[in-house]
Amino acid sequence: MAATARPRRSVLYMPGSNARALEKAKGLAADALILDLEDAVAPDAKALAREQVCKAVVEGGYGSRELIIRTNGLDTPWGKDDIIAAAKAAPDAILLPKVESAAQVQEAEALLRQHGQDKTAIWCMMETPKGILHAEQIASASSRLAALVMGTSDLVKDLNAQHTPLRLPVITALGLCMLAARAYDLAILDGVYLDLDDDAGFEAACNQGLELGFDGKTLIHPKTLEITNRVFAPGKAQVAWAHKIIAAFEAAAKEGKGVVLVDGKLIENLHVEQAKKLAALAEAIAKLQTA
Repeated sequence: MAATARPRRSVLYMPGSNARALEKAKGLAADALILDLEDAVAPDAKALAREQVCKAVVEGGYGSRELIIRTNGLDTPWGKDDIIAAAKAAPDAILLPKVESAAQVQEAEALLRQHGQDKTAIWCMMETPKGILHAEQIASASSRLAALVMGTSDLVKDLNAQHTPLRLPVITALGLCMLAARAYDLAILDGVYLDLDDDAGFEAACNQGLELGFDGKTLIHPKTLEITNRVFAPGKAQVAWAHKIIAAFEAAAKEGKGVVLVDGKLIENLHVEQAKKLAALAEAIAKLQTA
């Protein structure tokens, strides 16, 4: 069920207990929305949030955006009911918090299936030391798994580390999860940036995430959407180059050649594969924006 070519540049958390925020989200330029039942919701508001979020998903109005419900953990009083309700609402995916084992993924999958839901994908929050150490087991736990989401704030806390500009305390964790995601053809999203007044620092973090290979970034405020969408979108020059080498390689292939020179650069099949992915992503972003 993985679909890494689907635009996930900007994935915005929205508090499920805030009906006004859920309505406002319909007009935001986010590629995907995580309707949150966990961290953003107080214990006494969990039931209301679940009702509001599932109603919002069923009623729609979010265009072509991907809709994800973040449930509470199955070890909490709310997790099982969250997944059962989500199964009936049928979002694009559910996001499981603090995943530390393949068994957690499989338990959630079984609940979805028991309640008649065979299409909703599963995403996993990677935010604890044990979860990071078990990244490969988690990534291969189910064919319904579609994405890993870094929870860097919780991870920094559990590591007794610090938030630094280069994020060196969590680089190992980011790399291990990136390897697991790519090994099993999953999307992977970078963690949130906490300082909403630091635009330069935020853009630097987005660029770092792009360099590391992330498909996009999770966000906590709409003001960060413009930077995120710009950084994680292929530039016009990149798209033009992609189409140029695709065309040149296809022409060379007709002549029985396996490599071709384009503007003095040697182009092989691996470069063409990358170019096709980039071109497909650019096309998907354009369609999403039009919709």
